[in-house]
Order: sequence, then structure tokens, then C-alpha cells
Amino acid sequence: MNLMISGHHLEITPALRSYVTSKLERITKHFDQVVDVRVLLSVENQKEKNKRQRAECRIGVKGNDLFAESAHEDLYAAVDELVDKLDRQLVRYKDKQQAHGHAAAKHLM
Repeated sequence: MNLMISGHHLEITPALRSYVTSKLERITKHFDQVVDVRVLLSVENQKEKNKRQRAECRIGVKGNDLFAESAHEDLYAAVDELVDKLDRQLVRYKDKQQAHGHAAAKHLM
């Protein structure tokens, strides 16, 4: 898995990098065919402070890209919410791939 973490108006500290990496390991536990992961962490200059910290992620899997984004007042909470969304998407994608494989195998019989 190729992981790229970048920041926009934000410096990526080693603690933040290790936190994001440890959270994204949960994704590879569910689905091992992840090609690359691109994470963008940013701080936006908005008037409402509860949605300033943003986390976006694009996961490249075989034949498809999955995307999720999250906004929160705490960057770590935004990362947690982002990983939860990606995990649900990835499990749904994996179930579709397995269902498609079983349908094709039954069709051939």
C-alpha cells in the first residue's frame, strides 16, 4: 500500500502522521487489495469553528477509487470519522466484489 499524507495550511507532525497511519491500518485489515491511499488534512479559515479541521482521503483499489471527507473542530476526531466512513465504503465494495464473483461462478455451472 502506497500512503501519501499531505497538509494544506497545516504542518504534518510525526505524531499526526503516525496517528493517521495507525488508523488506516484498520482498512487494510478488511481489504488487502488497496493500491494507494492519499490523505489531505487541512485547516480552513471559516467563521464557524466547529467545522474548520478537514480530512479527505482517496483510496485506490483495483478498478475503482473510493473517496470520503470529514470536517470537525478537532483534527483527530475528523480523522476518526473519516476512517469510519472509508471502512464502511470498503466493506460495501468488498461485499459487492464477492457477490459478483459468486454470481459469475453460479452462472457458469
